Amino acid sequence: MPAPTAAGTAGSASRSTGGGARVLDALKTDLLSGFNEVSPVVSAARLVAALVLGALIGLEREIKGKPAGLRTHVLVSAGAALFVIVGLELGDLTFGENGSHSIDPLRLIEAVTAGVAFLAAGLIFTSGGKVRNITTGAALWLSGAIGLACGAGEVPLAAMATVLVLIVISVLGWLETRTGLNDGQD
Repeated sequence: MPAPTAAGTAGSASRSTGGGARVLDALKTDLLSGFNEVSPVVSAARLVAALVLGALIGLEREIKGKPAGLRTHVLVSAGAALFVIVGLELGDLTFGENGSHSIDPLRLIEAVTAGVAFLAAGLIFTSGGKVRNITTGAALWLSGAIGLACGAGEVPLAAMATVLVLIVISVLGWLETRTGLNDGQD
């Protein structure tokens, strides 16, 4: 059997590369075809916005040594944004006999709200007759709402809400401590 020539070797490499490129193209098409309502770039931008805004609130809680800090707020905010994006993508799907049922994206928002409220409630406890971590629970709940806004494309609204949350937590917390209205509980 004759040894392969340079042309034969190059042809084989070209065929295997072409096959790999076709597989990658098919994979890319399959992965990107799922985005009907919101493009992958816009989805990524919304998720990043939710991550950043959730991180700002979480960082403030982390610095103050609260039980739900940076990672928790980031995860809640990004998760809420993802649920909205998925809801937007699923909103056009129909099911049931003759396509008589559709998916209601507001149900996803309700589910996210209830889930985050459940997490926030787990942070709040009573010790010595005093309620603890209620501000952190509320901040976590608001991080979820901010994530929902980011997922819906309302990033300016989410940014304004984040600024207001940080003002309330920081400035009002400082004022409460200075005036004696807050005994350092939360």
